[in-house]
Amino acid sequence: MSITASQVKELRELTGAGMMECKKALVETSGSIEEAITLMRTRGQSKAAKKAGRVAAEGIIAIKTSDDNKRAAMVEINSETDFVARDENFLKFAGMVVAKALETQVADAEALLQTTSDGSKTIEESRQELIAKIGENVNVRRCKTIESTTGVSAYQHGSRIGVLVVLDNENADIGKDIAMHIAASNPQVISADEVPADVIAKEKEIYIAQAMESGKPKDIAEKMVAGRLKKFTGEVSLLGQPFVKDPSVSVEQFLKNAKVNVTNFARYAVGEGIEKEEVDFAEEVMAQAHGDA
Repeated sequence: MSITASQVKELRELTGAGMMECKKALVETSGSIEEAITLMRTRGQSKAAKKAGRVAAEGIIAIKTSDDNKRAAMVEINSETDFVARDENFLKFAGMVVAKALETQVADAEALLQTTSDGSKTIEESRQELIAKIGENVNVRRCKTIESTTGVSAYQHGSRIGVLVVLDNENADIGKDIAMHIAASNPQVISADEVPADVIAKEKEIYIAQAMESGKPKDIAEKMVAGRLKKFTGEVSLLGQPFVKDPSVSVEQFLKNAKVNVTNFARYAVGEGIEKEEVDFAEEVMAQAHGDA
């Protein structure tokens, strides 16, 4: 049968695929748009599988809060390149994912991927379709949902850093200030006594070795280490850090003055912890040139 230009155009708008791919699918399905979409989804999933091994370390942090600010969701969605992270289709997908996270209050990204995005397909299926459409690996890496009767404060630094904060008393201004501080200073825990014992033990081992190498007796070295450990736990804990808006006071003192406490927080930064493949583009171009030769 004859495939019209309007059919190809409609299928392209629905799938984002190339004109020839759309025409071929329509020919194979005797002009049925619905069957062509199903066929292309199957092929798209095959393409997505081939791209799954690629490192996706770019992307965005998306945050959405409920109208009353009692609930919030934050997700990290990765792409291979920053260019795709600004793509309209990618951003639309990210918006859908974070909205679904807020709605369902799921515990992790794995559970989120299994929720339905439009009543008929899962977020995982939508992810596969997006990969086929944009030609890059896309990963819903992690999500965090928080619910609190005292409200959740949210802050985004561009699209690459996101923070959620809960105070024991509702105070939007203080919550935002603390969220901005966390975005800038990246504390690992709220208070020094929450620093994991294995992290402290590792730091202590390093400090003692450094002190001993400098020729200090062991008893002197251990006293020096105690001071350094106290400084370390202060630097990685929220309460021990100098407050970014007024470094003359600690966050602990700032909160005390405001008569509030931080009970929970989460901070995401795009790509943190992902090992990127370092590419020497000059070397890659030369290799390509030699291959062509």
